[in-house]
Amino acid sequence: MRNARRELSGKPHVSSHTARIKQMAVEFLQLVVAGRIDEAYETFVDMQGRHHNPFFPQGFPALQRAMAENHMQFQTKRLTIKQVLGDGELVAVHSHLELRPGENGMSVVHIFRFLNDRIVELWDCGQTLPSESPNLDGAF
Repeated sequence: MRNARRELSGKPHVSSHTARIKQMAVEFLQLVVAGRIDEAYETFVDMQGRHHNPFFPQGFPALQRAMAENHMQFQTKRLTIKQVLGDGELVAVHSHLELRPGENGMSVVHIFRFLNDRIVELWDCGQTLPSESPNLDGAF
């Protein structure tokens, strides 16, 4: 049956669980960018979990504070989601982040691990986009 679904739609079948946690990851990022950091954490994050951003102290409370400080500095930032991938309890979100209007911004990847529909682990990495690139395919 799974192969039949793939052939009919051209896309692999995505379980309802995977679809749900993909949506949760997207909603988390959208709330953060909108400055609703506390709501994002209360709704989606297991505060006992961990993040792997090397620029901030361990623990989600430290990352939550850093995100709030970042929002105060860049209140007009924009996040445009380009791809969302899900595999088991992992979700990867590839986005274009623009901290200030008119800047090239960054290509950013957030990887979330979910447990019981809560984010229990988070990795993030980014790449500054150059104003000119020899790659005509672009970053996205």
